[in-house]
Amino acid sequence: MNTKKFTILHSNDMHGDFLAEEGQDKLVGGLALLSGYINKVRKEEKNVFYLIAGDMLQGSVIDTEYKGISTIDIMNYLAPDVVALGNHEFDYGLPHLLFLEKVANFPIVNANLYIKSFNKRLMKPYVVLKKAGFDILFTGIVTEKIIDALARDKIVGSFVTLKEAGNEVGKICNAYKNDDIDLTILLTHIGFESDKKLAKILKPEWGVDMIIGGHSHTVLDQPEKINNILIAQAGVGTNQIGRFDIIVDDDTNSIVEWNWQLVPITSDIAKPDEKLVAYIDSYKQVVDRKYNSILCKMAKKLTHPKREIETALGNLFADAFSEIAQCDVAFIGSGSIRTKEMGPLVTLQDFMTSFPYDDTYHRFTISGSELFSIFEFIMRPDNRKGEGECYQINEGVEAIYDEKEKKLLSLKIKKKPVENDKFYSIGVAGYHYNCSATYLDMTQEKLNSLGKSKVVTTSMQEVMEEFLRNNQNISNDIEGRLVYKT
Repeated sequence: MNTKKFTILHSNDMHGDFLAEEGQDKLVGGLALLSGYINKVRKEEKNVFYLIAGDMLQGSVIDTEYKGISTIDIMNYLAPDVVALGNHEFDYGLPHLLFLEKVANFPIVNANLYIKSFNKRLMKPYVVLKKAGFDILFTGIVTEKIIDALARDKIVGSFVTLKEAGNEVGKICNAYKNDDIDLTILLTHIGFESDKKLAKILKPEWGVDMIIGGHSHTVLDQPEKINNILIAQAGVGTNQIGRFDIIVDDDTNSIVEWNWQLVPITSDIAKPDEKLVAYIDSYKQVVDRKYNSILCKMAKKLTHPKREIETALGNLFADAFSEIAQCDVAFIGSGSIRTKEMGPLVTLQDFMTSFPYDDTYHRFTISGSELFSIFEFIMRPDNRKGEGECYQINEGVEAIYDEKEKKLLSLKIKKKPVENDKFYSIGVAGYHYNCSATYLDMTQEKLNSLGKSKVVTTSMQEVMEEFLRNNQNISNDIEGRLVYKT
């Protein structure tokens, strides 16, 4: 038996999390500490891979200011071996993504995005890396959530269902089944629950040994093993990294031993990479000069601890857009708020860090029955497991959902029950409009059935910034706008 030990480090959903935070007598996270740990492992172990399963971009002012170029530049310093696409890699548009791919000094793989007219894959579909005499095949996939983000890029198509994406993986694996591929790793950005479903439909003869995923920000105690495929994910940001130590058998092309841990990235286990500290600081200085101006003073700090629940900070954003859009119900995606707190003193940088994704905002008129259906859909338990989209709702709206019966018990606006045949105005971000069938269970055609939508603003960031400048001493509380009965 010819075996070799490999160490596989993996991150996902880093979202421009560049800077370390002060913990209890130690530094936590940040790319300099992460780099320090990766460098340490690369020195200690012989056969090391570092992988990123999508969403390197967005989530920080530095990333926003440089439209991802800063992130790719810094990632070149970390030197990942393979990276997969996530949905936020498309935030600056498809042409810009193709530019960023050229800037990257590492392979970005995807097997199931195609250029329609020519039936050619958009990205490199796979890469085979040789290490210690072993051949390791890496490929990557995304599914519907990416396609939703590409609604305006009509030249791009995809095999988007899990089954179709799985078949594309099979094509790649079959192309190499006659070669001596010792290990096959699939990088995904589809969410942990979808990863488990995917593992069930991958054929054993394709030889996929491991799925390393992202998107759902799942924190695991240990990987799942389904259909003899190990499935792992490493939460969100840079406060931790996943680590596999595996033994691979060259004769059977399989993993015969494995150990996995979610390693906390702190100054206890690694020293900051000082060169990277200085490099990131060169970006930070430019951004600080532009963004350190005071935007507003709030009456108190507002928090956003979890995106699946009503939050004080979420209420602030929802109330603001209800006023801006002059609508009965303002939907604000909880995931668009990227910090757990803001205030009481708010700089432009604080705001941009908390609300980094710019978008259009649309107003529609729908019936009460349709509004009831939307709330019943978005409040369902399955939607709150990390792969759906949760929302923050404006003042005056009260929705009560029964967890056991899995149904909406009541929906009121300004203390009056919503009437099926009455009409109500709602506001949604452009992304949720483009993805309305997925995230609201309502097609664009249905949203527009009573009249075409009005684009309230082309920049949610700009109007929210103005709102904060003009509304000092703001205070929001959790009011029971979204109530879950157990």
